[in-house]
Parts: sequence; C-alpha cells; structure tokens
Amino acid sequence: MMKQITLTLLAVGVLSGCSMAPKYMRPDAPVAASYPEHREAQGAQRSAAETGWRDFFHDARLQTLIGRALENNRDLRVAALRIEEARAQYNIVQADRVPNLNGTATGNRGRTPASVNQFGQSVVTSNYQVGVSLASFELDFFGRVKSLSDAALASYLSTEEARVSAQLSLISEVAKAYLNERAFAEQEELARRTLESRAKGYELAKQRFDVGATSALDLQQNEALLQTARVTAASVARQRAQAWNALTVLVGQPLTDLPAPQPLSSQDIVTELPAGLPSDLLVQRPDIRSAEQTLLAANANIGAARAAFFPRISLTAGVGTASNSLDGLFESGSRAWSFAPQLVLPIFQGGRNTANLNLAEVRKNIAVANYEKTIQVAFQEVADALVARGFLDEQADAQERVQRAQAERMKFADQRFENGIASSLDVLDAQRELFSAEQELVQIRLLRLTNAVDLYRSLGGGIRETTATAAAPTTPATPAP
Repeated sequence: MMKQITLTLLAVGVLSGCSMAPKYMRPDAPVAASYPEHREAQGAQRSAAETGWRDFFHDARLQTLIGRALENNRDLRVAALRIEEARAQYNIVQADRVPNLNGTATGNRGRTPASVNQFGQSVVTSNYQVGVSLASFELDFFGRVKSLSDAALASYLSTEEARVSAQLSLISEVAKAYLNERAFAEQEELARRTLESRAKGYELAKQRFDVGATSALDLQQNEALLQTARVTAASVARQRAQAWNALTVLVGQPLTDLPAPQPLSSQDIVTELPAGLPSDLLVQRPDIRSAEQTLLAANANIGAARAAFFPRISLTAGVGTASNSLDGLFESGSRAWSFAPQLVLPIFQGGRNTANLNLAEVRKNIAVANYEKTIQVAFQEVADALVARGFLDEQADAQERVQRAQAERMKFADQRFENGIASSLDVLDAQRELFSAEQELVQIRLLRLTNAVDLYRSLGGGIRETTATAAAPTTPATPAP
C-alpha cells in the first residue's frame, strides 16, 4: 500500500507543474525612450547603482550618520521585519505543495451498558492504533496551489525590494537632513557675525547722534538693521535646532561622538553621474522591481481563481497497526491502512468563483497601473534632477560672483564713508545686500548638493556601501510565469 501511495505522490509532483495563470508580459514603460535634453556628465565612469554611498559621500560625519541610521532607524527596522513576515507567509503556502505526514497514536476504551446491548450484558471495549497518516493533500492538477505559492513568492520578493527602496530613501533623507543642518549652521554663523557688526555700527551711530554728528533717521536705520539681524539670528538658530532634531529621528539614536563636520563648500559629493536610459531604471530602481513583483503576484492569483472553477481532488491516507490491546499493537496481523480520495466539483457557488476571478483581474489591472505610475514617477525624478543639475551649477557660479561683488561694494562703501564721500545710508545698504548675497549663496550650495543626492537616489544609488569591495547587489529572481 505504501508503494502505491508513493507512486501516486510522485505522479502528483509531475502533474502539479501546470498553472492556469495568464502568461506574464511586462507592460511597456509609459515614458519616453530618453530623458529630455540635458547636459550629460563628463568623464563619469560608474553609474549611481554601482557607486557605493561611502564613495559618494566623503564627509566622515555624514558617513557615520548614515551608518548609524542603517542600524537604528525604526522605519528601516520595520521594513526588515516585513520581509521576515512575507518569508514566513511564503513558507506556509509553499508547505501546501508537499504532502504533510503525521505520526499518530490513538487509544480509547468504552463500556456499553447491558440495557442497550443486544446480548443483555455490559461490554467493555478497547481500541489502540499507531501509524503514519497523510493529511488531506490536494492533487494540484490545475495549478491552484502552485499559483498561490507563486503569488506568495512574488509578494515576498516585492517586500524585499521595498526594504531596499526604504534603505535608499533613508540614505538620501539622512544626507539631505545633514546638509540642511549644515546650511543652517553656516547661516547662523553669518547671522551672528552680522549681528555683532551691526551692534558695533549701532553703538557708533548712537555716539555720533549724541554729539550731533548724525541725524535721528540714521540712528533709527541702524537700529532697524540691528533688530533685523537679531530676528534672523533667532530664526536660523531655531531652524537649525529643528533640523538637528529631525536628523536625530532619522538616525534613531542621540547624535554623539561624531567626527568634525565639513562646510557646504567642502562637500565633495559626486554630482557628475551618468543618467543612462529610462529603461535602465527598470533594473536599477528597487521600487520599480517591487511594483513588478506585486504585478506578478496579482497575475498568479488569477491562475488560482481560474483553477477554482475545476474539480479539486485531495487524498487522505494512513498506515499503521491496530489492536484491541496495547500488547497486540505490533503482533503479526495487526497491520492496518486506509485510503480515502475525495473529489469536489463546484456546481453552484452563488457566483463566488466568478466574483473571485473578477476581483483577481481587477487587482491585476490596479497592479499594472501602479507599476506604470512608479515608472513615470521615477522618470520624472531623474529628469527633474538632470534639468536642475546644469542650472544649479550656473546659478551657484553666478551667486558666488554676486557675493564677491557685494563684498567689494561693502569695502568701498566703508572707505568712502570714512573719507566723508558717502553717507551712512550707502554703508547700511551695502551691509544689507552683502548679508542677503551670503545667505543666498548658502541656499544655492545646499540646493546643488541636495539635487545631487536626489539624482543619486533616483538612479538607484545607495544599495552598495562601497564601490571597490562590495559585491554586486543581489536582485531577487523573477519567478517563472
């Protein structure tokens, strides 16, 4: 009997390879074949996906922050636990594709009273059984269980890609939060120096006013500039403190024992990254790969819904020994077996199977739309970053020239005022314009750096830690449709 069961299970293993899921066809990318006109990076050798984040960010403090964030960030930790959850769910579904054998041991004793016994005597009966049983095992002739297993596998792979996408986003957010804090730090220092300078200017103006060398209007203008500098200094200090708090949350622990920071002007972030073609994003972006795995899961669920229209055959079997006494369980002639196949043919389900199939098809259409939208968003992110790269480079160069010109103007205004050629209004106006130019230069440098970070992330950068020593990132295989 066991030989027959074994042969049956082998046949099932051959026959269960079929699937009623529709053949998977990757949807066409709903974007242009190339990015809008942009200045391509000159001399760039490695793509963003091949560039490790430690080679992209050279600031030792930023590297430390990113490393700690990857270890302690709660959102990334939840994403990793989601992978464990999806893996367990896949293992549960996968277990249905193989027979489940259980060791069994049962025993019972019972007394039948004389009043209900046909012989008019009370009877005590015993029954003991020991063996191996095969629980209800579905013969997957129409691929229902296989489709469910494929769907669970695709969901697991989608979750794993989602974790990689969360890692890339975390690296990007930590870098931008750090750069933002550094920008506020530089603006705070500018505001502090300006406040000190204007405080001295106000004291000088007050002394001149007291001796009648200047008008009340000049004094009030000096005071207005002084108070404006105080407002700016307090505002920037508040924003820097809030930026530090945001960075602390991203890292997931108090920010202590950090290397010395670098100013924005010394941030040697790689800005010249080759964009490649939009089709490259399909393999470089983990969020696109995740969306495609979700689409594959929806496609497999259609196969399971189709198979529900066909008969479901299951086997239940057991083999062992049985006796009415414990001593006789293993005696000759006590062998016992059972074999109970079952066929369930759906006849009337009240439209349930049809509704389930319609639901599976609608969910696939939703997955297709989400997949296409993910590609479009990725294309836009790359295109925006590429367009901004050239303009921000030009804008930063122009603003540096503006700042130098305002600094020269300030120097000349001071000289002219000291020689009695210019009025104090000229000096005050030059101070105001210089401070504004310096603040604007910090903002443009920040925009240029954060745009480089956005381009790095949008091109799939951040999977590797280092370029030279890291192995190629593992891309989960797509299950065969």
